[in-house]
Amino acid sequence: MVRADLEKDPVEVAAMFDEVALGYDRTRARLWLGRMNSWGRRMAQAAGARPGRRILDVAAGTGTSGMALTARGASVVACDFSEGMLAIGRRRHPGMEFVVGDGHRLPFADDSFDAVTISFGLRNVTDPESVLGEMLRVTRPGGVLTVCEFSLPVTPVRRALFTAYLRWIVPMTGRRVSSNPEAYVYLAESIRDWPSPDRLAGRIAAAGWQRVRWRPLDGGVVHLHTAVAGPSGGRQPVAAADAGTAVGAGAGGGTGGGAERSAGSAG
Repeated sequence: MVRADLEKDPVEVAAMFDEVALGYDRTRARLWLGRMNSWGRRMAQAAGARPGRRILDVAAGTGTSGMALTARGASVVACDFSEGMLAIGRRRHPGMEFVVGDGHRLPFADDSFDAVTISFGLRNVTDPESVLGEMLRVTRPGGVLTVCEFSLPVTPVRRALFTAYLRWIVPMTGRRVSSNPEAYVYLAESIRDWPSPDRLAGRIAAAGWQRVRWRPLDGGVVHLHTAVAGPSGGRQPVAAADAGTAVGAGAGGGTGGGAERSAGSAG
């Protein structure tokens, strides 16, 4: 059994996902109590998925997140570096285009997509800023980025409960239903190690994205970040020092409460 660690070596991460590919969606549905579909719908809405839109889904796995986009009529390209996951996706979703590719070096031309998405995958890459920059490069000016990712809730009680769930329930469920239970030890570790939503917003802005906003879903165990590609696309990134911290609150809020927030200098 292959288990990646927090160094996130791409070969180890890909091999780990290859091993769990067959039962991955079933295990994930049990771990997150069926909430993945709801999060996917929120992601697809934020991405502006609709007929006529071409959307790249990075770290697409078996295509589950892509299906939320196609359900709204968008044309989706699902990209992942795990050939095992993509093989399952091709069998289950023959109408979706699946492409083997590394998020650090996306195999697409500049300005190829109307929107780019990544759901629960940015946490698994070696260099998130590089991946965010590549996603910007392939997005047309004015196109949308959505990042849906786990996070630790801000409120102490929710944070303690979710941390306990990650420490005990996630590994136990992995041992019961997965062919590679060690992969779910890594899953829990990677969520606990992931930066806070405001710090992630700063990384998104530093990669060159504009109008960075984020909102909590389900009490903050997941956050949905959105941003927009500027007029010059990915060719003039914003300096890291310009990435502001969270300020103010915008309209709206995610399932489970919490207002949308924005990075002050991103936009």
